[in-house]
Amino acid sequence: MVTVARIWLIVRRLPILVLAVAVLAVAGSSAFHSPAFAQEEESRGWSLRDLLFPRRSERIEPPVEIQKARPKPKKKPKPRPPAEPETPIVEKTPDARVVLVVGDFLAGGLAEGLDDAFADNPAVRIVVRSNGSSGFVRDDFYNWPVEIKSLIETEKPSVVVVMLGSNDRQQMRVGDVREQPRSETWTKEYERRADALGKAIQDAKVPFLWVGMPAFRVAKMTSDMLAFNDIYHSAAQSHGGEFVDVWDGFVDENGAFVTSGPDINGQPVRLRSDDGINVTKAGKRKLAFYTEKPLAKILGLAAPGSVTTVSAPAGAPVEASKPQQPLSLSTVHRRCCSATPRSTAVRNCWGPPHPPRPIRTCRAKS
Repeated sequence: MVTVARIWLIVRRLPILVLAVAVLAVAGSSAFHSPAFAQEEESRGWSLRDLLFPRRSERIEPPVEIQKARPKPKKKPKPRPPAEPETPIVEKTPDARVVLVVGDFLAGGLAEGLDDAFADNPAVRIVVRSNGSSGFVRDDFYNWPVEIKSLIETEKPSVVVVMLGSNDRQQMRVGDVREQPRSETWTKEYERRADALGKAIQDAKVPFLWVGMPAFRVAKMTSDMLAFNDIYHSAAQSHGGEFVDVWDGFVDENGAFVTSGPDINGQPVRLRSDDGINVTKAGKRKLAFYTEKPLAKILGLAAPGSVTTVSAPAGAPVEASKPQQPLSLSTVHRRCCSATPRSTAVRNCWGPPHPPRPIRTCRAKS
């Protein structure tokens, strides 16, 4: 049973509760008369619970401040290097003279350069029959003195261009013995195989050019290539061919290997790849630059782009006049080092146009 004291307490608190309800009613009515709630107010009624605990959909969230995104500064476009002029593709004539390029992976690059050099000449067609991993050492893998005969019979070239040797710094089987590179026995057998290739081309009665090896980044490899070039020079000379020395195009004025150097127009370009072995597109074109002039002479062209040839039946080789034998860099070095005191040997370097450089001299033995 409710006591008198409890009833009196409720009566005392009643005015406060009434006042609180009135305040809430006024606040709620003002909120529900906003435009956002006009349609809901007509569709349904409201209660004291709605005033004290509004539904989630009825809560008004404070507006979020929208920050305007700052425009990102535009990066200035990097200037593009000027595009290389495209070589016009000229359709070759049916009786175009065939230049057969054989050898290893460097011969493949040389063929690309020659193809560019004679691209606008309809009377000359470059045919490449290289084997990238071949050489003279592994004749069990590919025997060039034997294979060249069938290649000449098939392609009927007017001239053959040879370039190989970069894969030959390895042991060679001579009889039952594996000989070390550049040992006495190894060298004699290597000379015999190179000579056999020159003789096979001579027997086919086709003029040929033998393009020497360039320098490489590894010093020992460069030294071996100098020795190989002497062998190639001798094989070409012995069998009526012409040796093309490209050495100066890929070294500096001191004879050291260079990755970059002047192109055929004298502009500085990258000639070799990062491995110091392969050549870039500009390097391939530079290899061809050394070869195209003696090649044009054999073909009877006034210039690489000329279409005038000497009179000869289609597919028949053009007999070239006996060329003056070039002097290889290694031969100069050998003569220099065996010179008498105070004497010197010098060499004028033929190559792409570039600023004049001092004539190299060799220090004679004392």
